[in-house]
Amino acid sequence: MTPIPHLTIVEHPLVQHKLTLMREAETSTAVFRQLLREISQLLAYEVTRDMAMTTRRIDTPMCEMDAPVLAGRKLALVSILRAGNGLLDGILELIPSARVGFVGLYRDEETLQPVQYYCKLPSELDERLVIAVDPMLATGNSSVAAIDLLKASGATNIRFLCLLAAPEGVARMKAAHPDVPIVTASLDTRLNDQGYIVPGLGDAGDRMFGTK
Repeated sequence: MTPIPHLTIVEHPLVQHKLTLMREAETSTAVFRQLLREISQLLAYEVTRDMAMTTRRIDTPMCEMDAPVLAGRKLALVSILRAGNGLLDGILELIPSARVGFVGLYRDEETLQPVQYYCKLPSELDERLVIAVDPMLATGNSSVAAIDLLKASGATNIRFLCLLAAPEGVARMKAAHPDVPIVTASLDTRLNDQGYIVPGLGDAGDRMFGTK
């Protein structure tokens, strides 16, 4: 891992290997979807690394002990539709008790600004760790808008998990929400004129669902 202010890049060999396979243009939809599920679980280890813990008295086959367990309310995972669901599915396999919310945003292809069409969030966000997930942090506009909605709904402990980030998106998020850490597998080079990450992997939603 390479810690950078506001940003953590997960450099684990398995993460980087799977990301390379996902970047390849000839990787099929089915394989891309499976890789995204696998890599999301690896990234989840990092984004949940410092969750609050407590202890509970249990009986092992050998003796009693005070064993570590997660403290507080169950965390909330919030998928930024539609591509966020690819990360969500894998993390839910790791943390099946998590509460789940959805924020629907699409990018206006002319202005590159987000347009909201759906928002359904768990209750009591002010008492939960909230992890927003979206494979791509490109311009940062949609991510900032999603975090705005989460904070308006009471969330105070928020983290953002993505597969790829562009410097422009990281800067936009830092300016708007400096209190929200970002965890990603790669900080890529730049955005192109259409607002896509370069070298990137194309449109994550299209590649995951087989659409264009």
